[in-house]
This record gives sequence, C-alpha cells and structure tokens, in this order.
Amino acid sequence: MKEIILIGGGGHCKSVIDVIEKEGRFKIAGIVDVPELLGTEILGYPIIGNDSDIENLSNKYTYALITVGQIRSPKIRIKLFNLVKKVGLICPTIISSRAYISEHSIIGSGTVVMHDVLINAGAFIGNNCIINSKALIEHDSKISDHCHISTNAVVNGGVTIKRGCFLGSGSITNNLITIKENSFIKAGVIIK
Repeated sequence: MKEIILIGGGGHCKSVIDVIEKEGRFKIAGIVDVPELLGTEILGYPIIGNDSDIENLSNKYTYALITVGQIRSPKIRIKLFNLVKKVGLICPTIISSRAYISEHSIIGSGTVVMHDVLINAGAFIGNNCIINSKALIEHDSKISDHCHISTNAVVNGGVTIKRGCFLGSGSITNNLITIKENSFIKAGVIIK
C-alpha cells in the first residue's frame, strides 16, 4: 500500500484520517504539524515533522495531502499546497467510499470528498478543495481551486464558485449563479 503524509493535525485531519482508512488506497505514514507536537500522535498516527521538514520528507515520501481546515480564509491551505507541489510531492484525490461520484464529473488533485457527498454529472471540482460530509454538488456546477463546501451545503445546477470560497454548513445556492472569488458564505444562507 502506498504511504501518504498529512499536512495539518487539527479536527479536519481527524475526519480525513477516517476517510483514508475506509478508502483503503493509502497507508498514513505520519502527520506534519506544529513543532511542539513532534513525537505525539493523532488517532494513533505520529507527528513526524513540521512545515520546515516538508522538503526533507519529500525525499522519503511520494504522496501528501493538505489536512488543515478552511473557514475564514484559504491562505494557509494554498501556501501549503504550493509548498508540497514545489518539493515534488503528489497530492492525490481522496474520495470516501461512502460518497457518490458521477463518472461524468471531474475532481482535481489534493481534493478530499468526505462521507455521504453526492457529486452529479457534469460537475467540475478544482484542486485542493474540501467537499465536506453530506454536501450535494449538482450537475454542471464548477467549483474552482481551494474552496471548502461545508457539511450539508447544496450547490445547485450550473453554479460557478470562484477560487478560494467558503460555503457554510447548510447553505444553499440558487441555480446558475456565480459566487465571486474568496467569498465567505455563512451557515444556513440561501445564495441568490
């Protein structure tokens, strides 16, 4: 089984660990987090370094995934994603075995699709995105790089979501709208 390192050890990391374990394609070699946590564990996986160790870790490992969460801003996820790519690590797409993904959709590298997500035909999801538990991405929607679609959010048909957006839990979009770059949509909002 291929080994992967996870970059970021918070709550989102724990949820991603569960998805990776159930997907069964990768063995988690360790987690990169803050220096103070070196030598500790998260859900049984060791903290093996911090951000300054990523280049050295790329000599030993081939695969990495950004597991820092995203709420207010995508800046940290973008910085880490760019660093990981610069040192030559591969960011695979991780998809929960409990998600439904249309064969007629496209999902970019470094994107994680969590449990009970539905992604329908013609949908496009960019790189380094979080499609969180129970989100619905309808037909012909386009989600650009570095977006977080939160739990139980609904992206209706033909919607375009520009780079770096956050859609809060339970938010719902109307059909055929465009959400501008770096937008922050609160939980439970209907976006018209």
